[in-house]
Amino acid sequence: MKHIVHFVFGIFGNAFALFLFLAPVITFKRIVKKRSTEQFSGIPYVMTMLNCLLSAWYGLPFVSPNNILVSTVNGTGAAIEAVYVMIFLVFAPRKEKGKILGLLSLVLTVFAIVVFVSLFALHGNGRKFFCGMAATIFSIIMYGSPLTIIRLVIKTKSVEFMPFFLSLFVFLCGTSWFVFGLLGKDPFVAIPNGFGCGLGTVQLILYAIYRNNKGQTKKPTEDKPVEMEKINGKQHEEKASNNLQPQDDQV
Repeated sequence: MKHIVHFVFGIFGNAFALFLFLAPVITFKRIVKKRSTEQFSGIPYVMTMLNCLLSAWYGLPFVSPNNILVSTVNGTGAAIEAVYVMIFLVFAPRKEKGKILGLLSLVLTVFAIVVFVSLFALHGNGRKFFCGMAATIFSIIMYGSPLTIIRLVIKTKSVEFMPFFLSLFVFLCGTSWFVFGLLGKDPFVAIPNGFGCGLGTVQLILYAIYRNNKGQTKKPTEDKPVEMEKINGKQHEEKASNNLQPQDDQV
């Protein structure tokens, strides 16, 4: 029975992880349409790609037995995140583009080192421990990468740049894999996803608090030209009435 429940939560984890990977499609449709990354951050997508690469490697049978579900969904996620990163690089400002390219280079270097060391220097439990630690550390970093957006939400009191579905599926995905890790007695799956579950909860709470303030920070600048137009209209009306006043007196 325990194995069945373990497998079921693995399936849930796969489904929610896939939704998590696809949730930013709405964001990237906006980026492509406006041909600008605006205030969206590219860091979460690069870090998610690294997490997917390391988790997919950890889930392979010769590294970690009985974790093939971890490997399949994260392999898919790595491909999806790579597409997001490429789109972000196309439309990002020059300064942001340089930062993301530097981070991407670092990410690929880290993954290459983990693969090389685990293949040629380690075996058995040593390989599993090394790859598991790498996956855990960078999973926590991935889940922690939206902290910059959380800071922006608290500062602006607006959730415009923190998509709801992304936050929701961070919570659902983290929770599913956390339970999967607990049932499988695998701390390298349970610990980082427990952190993700907690962080997803924080994002949902912030969304509940500031959901009605979405886009509010832009309203003053949008309303200003309308207000000026009204003021100018009133001034024109007053001038017109003043010009007519002497004619009425002469009559």
